[in-house]
Amino acid sequence: MPTHYPGTRAEKRTLNTFIKLTRCTNSLLARLAERDTMGDLTPSQFSVLEALYHLGHMTQGEISTKVLKSGSNMTTVIDNLERDGYVRRERDGKDRRVIHVHLTKAGTGKLEAILPNHVAALVEEFQVLSASELETLGELCKKLGRGGESA
Repeated sequence: MPTHYPGTRAEKRTLNTFIKLTRCTNSLLARLAERDTMGDLTPSQFSVLEALYHLGHMTQGEISTKVLKSGSNMTTVIDNLERDGYVRRERDGKDRRVIHVHLTKAGTGKLEAILPNHVAALVEEFQVLSASELETLGELCKKLGRGGESA
């Protein structure tokens, strides 16, 4: 559904593009949820486990930055992951104010069990785009995400 905002041509074009981008993202996430590609994890929990799996232990603030979530939201997500045995918190030996979050053996196992299916589902979903379209989309998303800064 296009915008009904009575703005300038540029404003309407921008709003219509934003609507398409938002609907695309929501639609893709809904299809992935239908396929149960993240098991019983929330998207935030999944992204925390994936970040720790690929990047190693981090502070809660570093994780928040990586997965683009607020610190308060991250506390709840990490509390729940810790409750389920997927992560553990450890105070820094030099600065007790700093708490590192580590992936546990159970967390590694959980992610390794669901990641291949998640990746396969993403590959299938993105097959509607050619390789060059994927590259272009990736570059455009990066440019927009950085607010126009050079990539």
